[in-house]
Amino acid sequence: MRPHRGSPHSEAANPAGQALGGAVAQTKLPGVSARRRRADRLARRTILVFTLIAVVPLVLILYFLLKEGLGAWSASFFTSDPTGRFLGDPGGIRSAILGTVEMVALAALIAVPFGVGVALYLVEFGRRSAFANAVRYFVDVMTGVPSVAFGLFVYIVLVVTKVAGTFAAWKGSVALALLMLPIVTRSAEVVLNLVPDSLREAALALGAPRWRVIFRIVVPTALPGIVTGSLLAVARAAGETAPLLFTAAFVLGVNSDLSQRMNSLPLQIFNDVGQAQDRLVQRAWGAALTLVLMVLALTLIARLIQRRSTLAP
Repeated sequence: MRPHRGSPHSEAANPAGQALGGAVAQTKLPGVSARRRRADRLARRTILVFTLIAVVPLVLILYFLLKEGLGAWSASFFTSDPTGRFLGDPGGIRSAILGTVEMVALAALIAVPFGVGVALYLVEFGRRSAFANAVRYFVDVMTGVPSVAFGLFVYIVLVVTKVAGTFAAWKGSVALALLMLPIVTRSAEVVLNLVPDSLREAALALGAPRWRVIFRIVVPTALPGIVTGSLLAVARAAGETAPLLFTAAFVLGVNSDLSQRMNSLPLQIFNDVGQAQDRLVQRAWGAALTLVLMVLALTLIARLIQRRSTLAP
């Protein structure tokens, strides 16, 4: 008969286990020295101080935006266009909001397909080839290029040469798309690398062609992450002023023709903040608050999509 656990027979049959249990019971971990505790407290306090130093400017920026910007908000502020008058009612920012939405939307239509396509090549076909490594290097370099450089590039290539006219909204969208392209590419590449190879191998084993595996298995699996990276790139481009100064120029009224000049929130802020009239400066604060809230909304949507995809079973 097999002895029960805890019976004298089982204890006598396993003397090695008794010895090991006694040794573990008698072993005590050494205590943390006072010097290490002091170093730990010092490190924690230092990190807390640095965090507060980094948070204070952000809080002050939000405070002044709310303090100065909310005073400019009204129903007519969002439903009227800038009048261009220095005296009297300066108008609102309707044309700036619509222009920002149109140019950023066109830039996203240009940058997202190209960025995701480059990421698919790097992950699915390029892998560690010399050409793929060169592409990654230049994408990383483009990530750190100042936005004014993209604006100057488009200005020289498209505006100075008078391709389809001079200043135009679609040229501003091209500059913003160049700014978004490396962000979309790097974020999509990271997400596509997270797709398990077992999914690809299972689909290929069933006889599916490579292109069908990519568009029916890989891309849908990584789609939440791709959308998140694309929205963050859109939020990054929405607040850029320099590329639009050299490409889309500035106009007061609403213009839905992308081949003509178009207003935008960054240009409106840039144009108003240097004026001597308090009304125009206040409109710049209101436009800045509107732009920050638009970027914040896009960022929150991206975070929610990322969180939902992470928590999904």
